[in-house]
Amino acid sequence: MTPTSRPQPMLMLKLTLVALFWGGTFVAGRTVAQHLPAMTAAFGRYLVAAVLLVGVAFHREGGLKRLNREQWLTTAALGATGIALYNICFFAALAHMPAGRTALIVSLNPIMTAVLASIVFRERLGGLRWAGIALALFGAGVVVTRGDLLGTLHNVSQSLGPGEGLMAIAVLGWACYTLVSRKAGETLTPIAAITWATLWGLLFLLLGSLHELGSIQWAEVPWQVWAALLYLGAFGTVVAFLWFYQGVQQLGPSRTAVFTNLVPVFGIALSALILREPILISMLVGGSITAFGVYLTNRVNINPAQSPNAGE
Repeated sequence: MTPTSRPQPMLMLKLTLVALFWGGTFVAGRTVAQHLPAMTAAFGRYLVAAVLLVGVAFHREGGLKRLNREQWLTTAALGATGIALYNICFFAALAHMPAGRTALIVSLNPIMTAVLASIVFRERLGGLRWAGIALALFGAGVVVTRGDLLGTLHNVSQSLGPGEGLMAIAVLGWACYTLVSRKAGETLTPIAAITWATLWGLLFLLLGSLHELGSIQWAEVPWQVWAALLYLGAFGTVVAFLWFYQGVQQLGPSRTAVFTNLVPVFGIALSALILREPILISMLVGGSITAFGVYLTNRVNINPAQSPNAGE
């Protein structure tokens, strides 16, 4: 099936489920973040993912590709930015702020990536895409300030706390991951790139979490946390990546990327349904503005290796 042929209903269902799985990562992440430190939580997620991805690499590609020096450095950079840094900030932020708000802030990933690409690669964005960036940032401001933009100018601390700051770092980390993945995609298949990136990230997270492991009362960790980690590693990472990449192969990157606009919608809905988080008018208004801004900005093809499996 070529990217121009008519998509199959089953594939459309899979891509919708991908958005649902990624939306669910905010609920699962919030559950984990309330019981485990950020580095340990991220390590648990990617321990599950690494085991499954290595199995997929052996099943589909006959094993792990041997890397040259440049590929070692590139995949290490992927692991440091999109796996380690992003997920440490992701879980740390969820310990401070509701899952629904986090999902809306994460929707700014394409905006940060576009801006960073314009700086690093001198990419011309054009007036329409700059307008989209401005709209998305304005919408995010409405969400973060709960609709009180003017009040925040007088007292920034009433809207911006540790959670928002951590998510800003996470979004920057993911933008760096996306740009580095362009280089990885030149010589590595998506499965090889994300598997090696995950293994690097797992190593970084293990080293960072060693000081946390001994202080955790493991017997008191509820089963919901273990279930959430399994969900994050299996469905929120591996299954979502494989189905997303299947969409890239059959529909093309741009048409597949459209489904990621559903992620904050599912994130807010699941947060309200499962965690009983309130849905504020400012979230709906700001989220809609941000989504339209992201739509205007995200009008370029993405590399299959840039699938947001690590970040969502």
